[in-house]
Amino acid sequence: MTTARVVNPGDADVVPVRRALLSVSDKHGLVDLGASLVAAGVELVSTGSTATTLRAAGLSVTEVSEVTDFPESLDGRVKTLHPAVHGGLLADLRREQHAEELTSLGIRPFELVVSSLYPFEQTVASGADDEAIVEQIDIGGPAMVRAAAKNFANVAVVTAPDAYAGVLEAVAQGGTSLELRRRLAATAFERIAQYDRAIADWFADGADATVRSGEYRFVETPLRYGENAHQAAALWSDPAGRGLAQATQLHGKELSYNNMVDADAAVRAVLDFDEPAVAVMKHANPCGIAVAPAHAVDPIAAAHRLANDCDPVSAFGGVIAANREVTLGMAEAVAGIFTEVIVAPSYASEAVTVLSQRKNLRILVLPRDFERPTREFKQVSGGVLVQDPDRYGVVDPSTWTLAAGPAADEAALADLAFAWRAVRSVKSNAILLAAGGASVGIGMGQVNRVDSCHLAVQRAGSRVEGSVAASDAFFPFADGPEVLLQAGVKAIVQPGGSMRDAEVIAAAEAAGVTMYFTGERHFFH
Repeated sequence: MTTARVVNPGDADVVPVRRALLSVSDKHGLVDLGASLVAAGVELVSTGSTATTLRAAGLSVTEVSEVTDFPESLDGRVKTLHPAVHGGLLADLRREQHAEELTSLGIRPFELVVSSLYPFEQTVASGADDEAIVEQIDIGGPAMVRAAAKNFANVAVVTAPDAYAGVLEAVAQGGTSLELRRRLAATAFERIAQYDRAIADWFADGADATVRSGEYRFVETPLRYGENAHQAAALWSDPAGRGLAQATQLHGKELSYNNMVDADAAVRAVLDFDEPAVAVMKHANPCGIAVAPAHAVDPIAAAHRLANDCDPVSAFGGVIAANREVTLGMAEAVAGIFTEVIVAPSYASEAVTVLSQRKNLRILVLPRDFERPTREFKQVSGGVLVQDPDRYGVVDPSTWTLAAGPAADEAALADLAFAWRAVRSVKSNAILLAAGGASVGIGMGQVNRVDSCHLAVQRAGSRVEGSVAASDAFFPFADGPEVLLQAGVKAIVQPGGSMRDAEVIAAAEAAGVTMYFTGERHFFH
């Protein structure tokens, strides 16, 4: 007999877990989870490969087909879509009528659902054919997750292994609290939204663009939190957009506001380059940017190594973007560094396997037809600022004005061109030192350009000798360039246009250092 559950505010509406439904594609931690639940006296009900894995570990499992009295059918497409399952998920046992109905129907309730969905995003990223991808569109899983999440008053739902520990702790203490179940439900609906978005994007990629565009509207997706943990946040994405907001998440916990900001800044940085490039970002500023050296065996891995070497201390906990497919070599290097997010146009399948071993690393895949924004928006009190994006076309040093010193040789000119592209991604006031197609020191976000020069030199250390420098805006006085010149910088590129350009030029001439003017600044606030 099923009895109604008495709600007692004194125990925070704790629900003891007696019966759990497990059906996961991601088997990480499954056996430990199952063993802990069994040890706590929880009956396990499971499907297909999940049941096989649990049984192989010596755990007692009830097959879903025994609950439904109906075999799994149609190559596993139909397993849990049955009243005996969904009645047990959706019954609100705070209502006497629901408890009585379950009893009359011979249905037992579930208090816990653990379901990681079919790996649709990973299958798409692997380059599989359409038939294989379609088979990874989960039907029963999302239905179970939605049902359990809707009924969070009675059921806890878990969609990723990183939540197992918290749920097991609650089970061991007597049951799940309403607060925990509500939080898990929010995560579950967020996962369903991401999953459905990825499926819709895949279908849209094969559809006519006019069908894809549809009516303009925003879709709101809750984020883990805002700039700080006490701030709520959400992503408002345009369904017709093809940018970072439409990226597919292959792995990792949910994204935060800061993750999105840093990932967008990182993507903005690497897409300025035609060569294989990697940017490592922290607080929307680069810790390092680099392009692959000529003839590198694994270009994107080489670019990542150079970018990380610029400031490995700051790279800890950063965000990485690449403008090429992430290879196994790059993945192995990234896996050894604590990283919040990695974003790229694609990943080698073995790279995904390696990166997925870092449970907190969020792995994002850009849409295949990624588009840069045509407008940029920034909120101010009472309104919104709108501007055209700052973009580089062709960076052609032959159009620059040689303001001081001898003309740079080919290698120095290439580094100056690299530095001029890279400095656009640095928050103003920005100074970037470069050598060999990689940043070696960066000064950013200071309220005067002299401090940015000191910061860039300090971070470069011994690497400053023989490097080149780029400044996002003109030097208002000679004191900034003098910091760079005294440190050993051999060439400088800057917009020019200061009332005191003559003083700045004279300082460079006195030091015998090359200086170019571009005539264009690149503030980034």
